[in-house]
Amino acid sequence: MEVRVRASLHDVARAAGVSLATVDRVLHGRAGVRARTVERVHAAVEQLGYRPDPAAARLARKRTARLVFVLPAGTNSFVALLNQQVQAVAPWLAEQRAGAVVQTVDVFSPPDLAQHLNGLQGRFDAVIVMALDHPQVRAAIDDLVAHGTVVVTLVSDVPGSRRSHFVGIDNVAAGRTAATLLGRFVGPRPGRVGIVMGSRALRDHAERLFGFEQVMGAEHPHLTLLPAIEGQDRSDRTEPLVARLLKKEPELAGLYSIGAGNRGIQAALAASGRAQHVVWVCHELTPHARRALLDGVADAVINQDAGHEVRSACRLALAALSGERVLPDQERIRIDVFLKDNLP
Repeated sequence: MEVRVRASLHDVARAAGVSLATVDRVLHGRAGVRARTVERVHAAVEQLGYRPDPAAARLARKRTARLVFVLPAGTNSFVALLNQQVQAVAPWLAEQRAGAVVQTVDVFSPPDLAQHLNGLQGRFDAVIVMALDHPQVRAAIDDLVAHGTVVVTLVSDVPGSRRSHFVGIDNVAAGRTAATLLGRFVGPRPGRVGIVMGSRALRDHAERLFGFEQVMGAEHPHLTLLPAIEGQDRSDRTEPLVARLLKKEPELAGLYSIGAGNRGIQAALAASGRAQHVVWVCHELTPHARRALLDGVADAVINQDAGHEVRSACRLALAALSGERVLPDQERIRIDVFLKDNLP
């Protein structure tokens, strides 16, 4: 099998019949090169399939690439896992001549999140953000990109923005998976199903709700969905909301927790004495969700790998900065389903 050697700048210069300096000026869009010469250089690039060498780009970099993760403030356990993974990837980033820091902000407040993003202009090479899908936030992301900053969305997407990549699971499929599990666990008995979410403005939550409602309506019509309640991913808000729901709905058959705040939900279910009678499906295998599974309070957990997401976000950000090729299959985040019987 023939091994194709990667084309170099010298190869491009030789094929175009120009100097190495001229090739560098053309590829970086600098002035002072005749139009016909520019055309020859681009034709040589196309003919040879030249792509920048990311390793060489890193070696030539005058300073460390600066990455920042913008994550939700508060006590969200999954966000804590993301934060831990950012620290864990630091040695690898150092080898890539890059570094990352974590900043937190109230992502449920569009003005606060947008203002925070605006304040990052010129300070970082890449911003990785768990964002609210809101016009102010989209505008802030677009401004960052317009000023040369790479933006990657994490867990929750802002697809209308100019971000370069989204790192996360297929949230519609995750919602559909939750509905299939909950519907089969409840069985044929009629009943009502409660839904707890952080906010409809979080795209991942909205997409999970959409997928959940699709399957429940089509495959489990004997179960009635109650209006979703929003707890802003905070346990101190979800606990009284779920306690009130359990009191109001004595025949509640199931509960789907779309976001965080599961400690509060677990506490409300345990206090009600009905944990064994209400099927509960939630997201993210945090230490609290693991305990809920082992205690029989939760029935299933839909999970996304926090470590894979952080590593993928870093790889994609650095690839966008260096022109490196991206392998989509490597960056695909899968949906994991955990019961108490298959906990890692």
